[in-house]
Amino acid sequence: MTTTPGTPILEAREIVKTYGHVQALRGAQFTAYPGEVVALIGDNGAGKSTLTKILAGVAMPDGGELLFEGRAVQIPSPAAAQALGIETVYQDLSLAADLDGAANIYLGRELTRPGLLGRLGVLDKRAMRRQAADAFAQLGVAIKDVDAPVAYLSGGQRQGVAVARAAAWASRVIIMDEPTAALGVVQSARVLDTVRQVRARGLTVILISHNMPEVLAIADRVEVLRLGRLVATFTREQATLESLVGAMTGAVEQAAQP
Repeated sequence: MTTTPGTPILEAREIVKTYGHVQALRGAQFTAYPGEVVALIGDNGAGKSTLTKILAGVAMPDGGELLFEGRAVQIPSPAAAQALGIETVYQDLSLAADLDGAANIYLGRELTRPGLLGRLGVLDKRAMRRQAADAFAQLGVAIKDVDAPVAYLSGGQRQGVAVARAAAWASRVIIMDEPTAALGVVQSARVLDTVRQVRARGLTVILISHNMPEVLAIADRVEVLRLGRLVATFTREQATLESLVGAMTGAVEQAAQP
């Protein structure tokens, strides 16, 4: 898919962020359009993690502005990001290892039983298990035992639980930080299939990754950060391994595309 012109769903303009004497972002730009997978790449120290934290509400910028569906917004907390329909899958997954997949999907958002039992705080575990199983099925996440604690699941299955949790609650955007970093080839392929399923549901996926072949395989657009600035933007048709690496390292200079 090639992104068509239109109003970005999420946009960062001239973002500045400083930690002590270190300027992590120096007027960084970023744009994500509805229903696309946009990859955010860069070498270590490029500012990817800092920009991701700002988009997710984990950190506040020192300067610049954020726009959501064309209007200026502030995202001072993860809860504020979630209120906009933005969910994040962190590299450490942030799963409760002793709980099963369903409990992790509803962690902090548990369903209660109807009537008096609900008012007393009794959880509706059957409904959560049923809806979680549906969420896994819709995304093609293969988990044989939904009652098994996630500690006993494979790396790919745990990643699937984390993505399913984000997809269950995100209405606009999912940010995925290095989703296949610790996975083997087969498990990585399954996670990328899950990302495609998320895109097929109309959600925007922001993919942060060091894996260039995976970026080329799944991203509709690629935005490249270097030294805290946006230095290049590539469509799927423009992107090659050489052009991405060249932009990341500065070996190839390309003006950022709008």
